[in-house]
Amino acid sequence: MSLVKKPVNGMKDILPLEMQIRDYVQSVIKDTYRSFGFTPIETPCMEPIANLSNKQGGENEKLIFKVLKRGEKLHLDTAQSEADLVDFGMRYDLTVPLARFYANHANDLASPFKALQIGNVWRADRPQRGRYRQFMQCDIDILGEPSNLAEIELILATTTTLGRLGFQGFEIRINERRILKAMAAYSGFAQEDYDAVFIILDKMDKIGMEGVAAQLAQEGFAKESIEKYTGLFAGVQKAQDGISYLADTLGAYLPADVVSSMKEIAASVNACKAADFALVFDPTLVRGMSYYTGTIFEIAMPEFGGSCGGGGRYDKMIGNFTGKDVPACGFSIGFERIILLLLESGFQVPKQPKKAAYLIEKGYPGEKLAQVIAQAQEARKSGQQVLVVRLNKNKKFQKEQLAKEGYEEFVEFFNR
Repeated sequence: MSLVKKPVNGMKDILPLEMQIRDYVQSVIKDTYRSFGFTPIETPCMEPIANLSNKQGGENEKLIFKVLKRGEKLHLDTAQSEADLVDFGMRYDLTVPLARFYANHANDLASPFKALQIGNVWRADRPQRGRYRQFMQCDIDILGEPSNLAEIELILATTTTLGRLGFQGFEIRINERRILKAMAAYSGFAQEDYDAVFIILDKMDKIGMEGVAAQLAQEGFAKESIEKYTGLFAGVQKAQDGISYLADTLGAYLPADVVSSMKEIAASVNACKAADFALVFDPTLVRGMSYYTGTIFEIAMPEFGGSCGGGGRYDKMIGNFTGKDVPACGFSIGFERIILLLLESGFQVPKQPKKAAYLIEKGYPGEKLAQVIAQAQEARKSGQQVLVVRLNKNKKFQKEQLAKEGYEEFVEFFNR
């Protein structure tokens, strides 16, 4: 069997130039989130398969990289089902691991607890632009805060971070799962059909309202319900204040506290935001994860033409581990898509220390080599980044490659 030099499909090698940008972006993310009081944590890359397959992860549960049992636990000859073969899975997001983490360590954590987690996740997805099978997520979550202070802080922290990375003119689309349910109930859909309706609604950006209506009809839903449902979205589009329009139209179907909370979030965010973005109410926003229970939000960037992150409230997840529900809300930045946009825009990492390369000719005497290294050490003490390497035969190509990595100064040492 011949060896393969290319990475696994959907995964990628990261070259030095991109790695510099990734490191810089991570530093901005961490510094900004820490300034909002978020505390870094880390969880393992694998979780028990039961945690990942509990029907909360939506379509992502179909994309789990499952891990075979090992050694004496693996009995291929007698296995009757997948459960006999698999015990772990690679995490497909950071939220499920966080819920397990909190359930396991709640007594040792502050309440409310503001968690910051950055790490790779894995999904057996179809690779495409900005979508990989291994990718990094950057999550902030607030656990134990039942009020909309959590949503306000999450939106402000996330948008402040994006602003510091140079992004502007983007949107934070916001909705509420209870608004989705109220609109479905008002239109006459049965409660057991809500998920099917929402799955179709989630395709709105691709197929439009007419496509949504057609697919609902194909699923056998009543014409009257479909017309009533699509009419609500048309009414929101025409209204000056979409939330107030729905409050007036839906009446008792929509709890009053949902409306007041959404308006309070919007007022607080708009009054205190530190970045150039618009907070937009979008009643078509669904978010695929079935664990969301309240507010949901998503980052929409015109440069990408799609979502660059999102999140929401998931007040029931931790209770699956402990038997007692804990208020929880989180926001995840689409790290890989942010990196993609920065690379495509020719982004340069600012305020980098000066980078110098000391190029030493082959055969340079040992007693002088120590002097060169000592000179490099002194430069490093002053904050300079110094690379000490042997001079290649093709000196011009070597310098060109180093220049791509940001080296500005070249000092050559010859045996003369």
